[in-house]
Amino acid sequence: MCGIAGVLKFDNNAAVNEASLARMCATMTHRGPDDEGLFVRGRIGLAMRRLSIIDLVNGRQPMCNEDGTIFIVFNGEIYNHPALRERLLKAGHRFISHSDTETIVHLYEDLGSGCVEQLRGMFAFAIWDSRTDRLFIARDRLGIKPLYYCVTRDCILFGSEIKVLLAAGDISPAFDRSTLPEYLAFGYLSGQETCYQKIHKLMPGHWMEIDSKGQLRTEQYWNLRNCGDDVRGDQSYYVKAYREMLENAVKSHLMSDVPLGVFLSGGLDSSAVAALATHIHGGPVETFSVGYPEETCSELPYARLVAQHLHADHHEVLLREQEFFDLIPKLIWHEDEPIAWPSSVALYFVARSASERVKVVLTGEGSDETLAGYSRYAFTLKNVAWDRIYRHLTPRFARQHLRESIANSGWLSAQLRRKLAHTFLARNGDSWPEFYFDNFFAAFSETEQAALLHPSIRHQFSAGKSYGHVLDYWQEAPGDLLQRLLYTDIKTYLVELLMKQDNMSMATSIESRVPFLDHELVEFSLKIPQRFLIKGLAGKEILKKAVRELLPPAIVRRAKLGFPTPWSQWLAGPRLESIQKMLLENRTLDRKLFNPTAVRRIFREHRNGHRDHYDRIWRLLNLELWHRVCLEGESYESTNEAWRMFAPVT
Repeated sequence: MCGIAGVLKFDNNAAVNEASLARMCATMTHRGPDDEGLFVRGRIGLAMRRLSIIDLVNGRQPMCNEDGTIFIVFNGEIYNHPALRERLLKAGHRFISHSDTETIVHLYEDLGSGCVEQLRGMFAFAIWDSRTDRLFIARDRLGIKPLYYCVTRDCILFGSEIKVLLAAGDISPAFDRSTLPEYLAFGYLSGQETCYQKIHKLMPGHWMEIDSKGQLRTEQYWNLRNCGDDVRGDQSYYVKAYREMLENAVKSHLMSDVPLGVFLSGGLDSSAVAALATHIHGGPVETFSVGYPEETCSELPYARLVAQHLHADHHEVLLREQEFFDLIPKLIWHEDEPIAWPSSVALYFVARSASERVKVVLTGEGSDETLAGYSRYAFTLKNVAWDRIYRHLTPRFARQHLRESIANSGWLSAQLRRKLAHTFLARNGDSWPEFYFDNFFAAFSETEQAALLHPSIRHQFSAGKSYGHVLDYWQEAPGDLLQRLLYTDIKTYLVELLMKQDNMSMATSIESRVPFLDHELVEFSLKIPQRFLIKGLAGKEILKKAVRELLPPAIVRRAKLGFPTPWSQWLAGPRLESIQKMLLENRTLDRKLFNPTAVRRIFREHRNGHRDHYDRIWRLLNLELWHRVCLEGESYESTNEAWRMFAPVT
């Protein structure tokens, strides 16, 4: 695990500036505090920061093949590398280390770009092939490890974080305003764009090749195309097969030459990973949990129950309100973009605690998106069924009138209005974006954005701009309705969750691993028939049955909370006033992004209980803090000082 960076000049006679490359490398020291390495040869430069996990002595990078014609920098873990290594040795390759990095080098020698199809794990890497003067970069199938790039007039820059590219000095940070509608809706961007002009993501399951003439070629090497009900057996078959595959995935993810632990939320997913890790390890493992003084949002009692059941070496940390707000600017700097969800702060907090004892943690990320764990999946299936009947029996004008009444009635409390807003009664069944994406994802629908955006920029965005990328995935999704919902989330929502997971763990110099996202396990999951996954409004029936003998019944059958935070509770009194002042001060308004009248209305409605705008306020606050920290270069320490002026420490 590490951070990688590189530069390729398009002019064959140009030379990479080693000082610039070193500056890129130094920017991500937190990703790899154990070691660094640079390789510069004419127009190519590769750099890495290393967090030593496998082969601590001989695994240094950049690494090359036997004759020094191929060089690699690599971030991630290849869990099937022992089997690949054995095969390569038989083919005549010579190894000088036991690292998975060297396995990729020799695999590339034999298969070229086809090497990625043989890798099982999480990865982002770059290979310089001096034999053909080509740069080859690749990202794992599901987007567990990040990789960003920027093409300028004379070079391509790439790195594990956006700030790494900016450190090269070839480009200046600038807001790509065309991304604003999607950000306001979802809090993240689902396509290759980032919030920065000219900076893009290499998409999951893709590789890119840059030839000697500077021509870029990108290709998708993996996708979830073959969804569809398997007909091989009853539910017991899927339970048994899933348990075997998950156990094998956890076993492979325990590969490490350094101390390892598990993030334990007390939910089913992380508890299952902790239980299987304990079973495989043959003894207690270290577990780490985070909670809040606000007991309604804290899952610590459940995590404690699991830890006691497994006899784990358990560690807990409490995140308090002031610490939460003090961390936001710093974590925006680490994520490079506005933070999508408040849970990122808690994730960083527990990662920081874990980093004092371990270098690697396993997490439960990915189970919900592959086994229909979120209640929105089962709810949507029922919502769609009822909506068909409702639309058949009720005239359009009556449906429209009821939707408006639910949205604007002064007789409904904010809580009741929010619940009704999720039902078919408050949704336009003639529009899938309104019916589903606005229902469960969008903080600001396109209708709401029209009132929010500043008049000077409102006309710049065409209809549907907010939903373009997510609708592309929805329209290409195979299978029945549930499989299409899962496919779309795997391609969009999950990728953002994984970015959060990577950045928050690497900010504290630890590696996080996600056994639920072994790609063969994911492929199997998407073939499980709907009737075996969902019971009532709850999903993950396969997982519940697969691990029920390993965990307390209270954990297996408890309702999912989804890493809650007290953010909504904290938006009251002086705290709410302070955020409003920041979002309406001249420095903010001079950006001419939002109509100040609309911003004031959001705070007024939230304050008087007409609507709960906690998610909208989070979006606006993070975008403003991102401008200050990431675009204007204000240190997060200075931003914190300004923050305290608005929100005095209590």
